[in-house]
Amino acid sequence: MDKYIIIANEKKDRDFVITEQTKQCIEQFGVVEHIYYTTESGKVSIGEIDPEVRCVFTIGGDGTLIQAARSLIGTNVPILGINRGTLGYLTEVDVKNLEEAIAQVSRNEFTTEERMMICGKLPDRQEDVALNDIVVTRHGSVKIIHYRVYVNGEFLNSFQADGMIVSTPTGSTAYNLSAGGPIVEPTAALFVITPICSHALNTRSIVLSASDRIEIEIGEGRGYGEELAEVAFDGADIAYLRTGERIVIRQADVTAKLMKLSKESFLETLREKMKGN
Repeated sequence: MDKYIIIANEKKDRDFVITEQTKQCIEQFGVVEHIYYTTESGKVSIGEIDPEVRCVFTIGGDGTLIQAARSLIGTNVPILGINRGTLGYLTEVDVKNLEEAIAQVSRNEFTTEERMMICGKLPDRQEDVALNDIVVTRHGSVKIIHYRVYVNGEFLNSFQADGMIVSTPTGSTAYNLSAGGPIVEPTAALFVITPICSHALNTRSIVLSASDRIEIEIGEGRGYGEELAEVAFDGADIAYLRTGERIVIRQADVTAKLMKLSKESFLETLREKMKGN
């Protein structure tokens, strides 16, 4: 029989009603290999995946699906999100359609989208991968920081801002959108660099090829003091950069695989999600 995994966000399904409902629906067609629950911070730790696992169902919002995708790197297992969040650009299954959605999976009535991921290398050579974005922001007090951005070793521009977002197409509808960045078709391969609250009148997002290498360096503070900035990978796994240090960002060697049941286009989904927003 086909095997499946469930990843549930306890904050989104506190009484586990949807988790249990999902389990019962799956057991009509296969076996639930394991149920994982997210931690307090929203992350999930997944053990070794049985090669017979057909897909992973996430119960929560887009954040739950994103952290699941990061935990499943290298497994080649696709993910289907059951939406218990708000807008849910990635989690396409509503609870009311849960039973039919699982039946569709069992009948192979789905497609799989590969989504670009990005990799960030820190000065200590530590690396991490993100599906949505890598964000460099100020740490501590409310003040702007001087960021120097380089592309393929060539200086691009300096930004006085609260932070810098380097987004994938998937992440273009997340923090990038809130910061005024463009919406990108999610299966494209490119980067979007968007300053956060830039101290300038003409600052715009910059779109770059997925083959480019981006470096963000922390500049000196006022009075030539040392600055401390935070680096977040999909809103988690915080690292730090000091004045003169850089993070190097490039396209990751891995992708996330998302299951799609609906034949609805990205534009149709976008139009529906943005109603009243």
